Amino acid sequence: QVQLVESGGGSVQAGGSLRLSCAASGRTFSRYAMGWFRQAPGKEREFASSISWTGNTYYADSVKGRFTISTDNAKNTVYLQMNSLKPEDTAVYYCAASFGYSGTDYRYYGSWGQGTQVTVSS
Repeated sequence: QVQLVESGGGSVQAGGSLRLSCAASGRTFSRYAMGWFRQAPGKEREFASSISWTGNTYYADSVKGRFTISTDNAKNTVYLQMNSLKPEDTAVYYCAASFGYSGTDYRYYGSWGQGTQVTVSS
């Protein structure tokens, strides 16, 4: 497993931007699929975006065109650039890692960060 630490959350107004970072420890970071999930109060954890170890990217329909996932293997870091933020994007955002699976089901991700709060006000 890898250890994950997120950063970059905060409070912004609607239409603003934030960039989340997730630093990973472990020598084989480049072979992991990485995902971003989010969980709003009273709601289930939901998929936001993922990137396979080959670089294929996936997005939930709700964030497509606004969020961009990327990795920097030299820094063992995955990013989530979030633009045009909406109040409904308010949630705790979690970074997750999976050795091989890059899909939308959070149950297949074996390593998780502690989460970072994103709050978007109208």
